[in-house]
Amino acid sequence: MGLSGGPADSAAAADTSRIGRGRGSIPSRIPLSLKLAYSAFMAVLLPVYLAHYGPTNFLYFCDVALILTLVGIWAESALLVSICAAGILAPPLLWAVDFLAQAAGTPLTGLTAYMFNAETSPFLRGLSLFHGWLPFLLVFLVWRLGYDRRAWGAWSALAVILLFVCFFLMPPPRPDPGLTPVNINYVWGMSDTAAQTFLPAWAWFAGLVVAIPLLISWPTHRLLIWLMPRAPVTSALTSALTSPSASPAGSGPR
Repeated sequence: MGLSGGPADSAAAADTSRIGRGRGSIPSRIPLSLKLAYSAFMAVLLPVYLAHYGPTNFLYFCDVALILTLVGIWAESALLVSICAAGILAPPLLWAVDFLAQAAGTPLTGLTAYMFNAETSPFLRGLSLFHGWLPFLLVFLVWRLGYDRRAWGAWSALAVILLFVCFFLMPPPRPDPGLTPVNINYVWGMSDTAAQTFLPAWAWFAGLVVAIPLLISWPTHRLLIWLMPRAPVTSALTSALTSPSASPAGSGPR
């Protein structure tokens, strides 16, 4: 009684070993073809954007979501893809409407004016069409992995930090910005060539800090909770018990 090596200990060790092997045999929830296709797209976009726009371009919400999604699909992390879904499912709708309006010759906000700048190569502008398909990809990923309800809080914190960085540290709009990212995340208004004049600059910025988490991301969060399966939450204890490192020496997978 109480000695190691008894039947109970042997059974526990065997159960733990089986758990470890079982975890390793869980099939992927995201097709490998999708992972490879998305990775190939990112292998093109990242160096091209870096060369033409510079590193500050990756402060845009959608570009942050692109990178988080890349990590999320390989890690099959419900939290990472949920963060992206909560944050950017709604804004691309405005992008798409503005793009169509620009194409029809009736610009609305100026949000997609850069897509019709003949001085920018069609290839570079074509890469930006990810704004149209990324939301659909995120919906699929959340459907497969489940929606992690921590996503809204995580995205809200990240978005507010990015807004402060862009407002206080990044360039404001200017008449001829070229390819240099200015007015990142539209903290000075919807145009890259001139700041908005409807409100004082601080009021516009404060409105974004409030509106993005509460008026844009929160309704998206509630809709995802309603429509999507809930991501399983694994406690730290369960993770430790099912980790191969928790198995007795020699019993874990090699």
